[in-house]
Amino acid sequence: MAIKLSTGLRQALLGNTAARSTVVVYTATTIAAVDGGGSADTFTDSANGFVTEGFAVGDSIMTFGWTGDNAGSYGPFVLTGVAAGTLTVATGSIIASDAAGESIIVVAMKGGSWRDLFKDGILDIYSGTMPVSADAAETGTKLVSITVSSGAFTAGQPANGLEFGAPSAGAIAKDSAVWSGVGLATGEAGYYVFYDNAYTTGVSTTAIRFMGTCGESGADMVMSDATVTEAATKAIDTFVITLPAY
Repeated sequence: MAIKLSTGLRQALLGNTAARSTVVVYTATTIAAVDGGGSADTFTDSANGFVTEGFAVGDSIMTFGWTGDNAGSYGPFVLTGVAAGTLTVATGSIIASDAAGESIIVVAMKGGSWRDLFKDGILDIYSGTMPVSADAAETGTKLVSITVSSGAFTAGQPANGLEFGAPSAGAIAKDSAVWSGVGLATGEAGYYVFYDNAYTTGVSTTAIRFMGTCGESGADMVMSDATVTEAATKAIDTFVITLPAY
């Protein structure tokens, strides 16, 4: 089997910059720089805004506005850890500790990679046969929407959106978060559609999404149990996209 890519996704991967992920820009006076010495350096935020603003592990960030001891420390820095109040970067990244109080701007530079394009996305599972292309309207019955820990998802917002981990050996897999959803109807999973954060459904040649078959063997997404039950939680334990060498 082989997954199907939408025209919008192919255009984005080929260099349509208009379709790339939105750059994250966060400005606050509650951000401090912490020189970790021999340990990892961090940027802390007493307002705990880093996660809700959409920063994620692997992002490359720049920081601006330092006028104290950390003046001149702009980056780029690669995030090795993200929590509501802490961004972790490599040891030696920060010039010196600098207390909160200055108006600091943190910018995450998002590229056009698969990982960036599908950051905070959502996966819907349908019954029946997969449509002829990923530009076509969804068919069958939507059985379940997969988010982080079955949480509520709103298009255009990062909360509970799915993310991929770092690529390895030509493949990219789901991150360590729980991917699950509560069944909307009872039926056998036939195919899935993975949407970007904009969550554009229906006929579209600009939507960024891809689709593949579901099943207990021989499918693009292999499930331990392909039956979805209404009101029951369905978890996706494994999800891997491999880029073929030829």
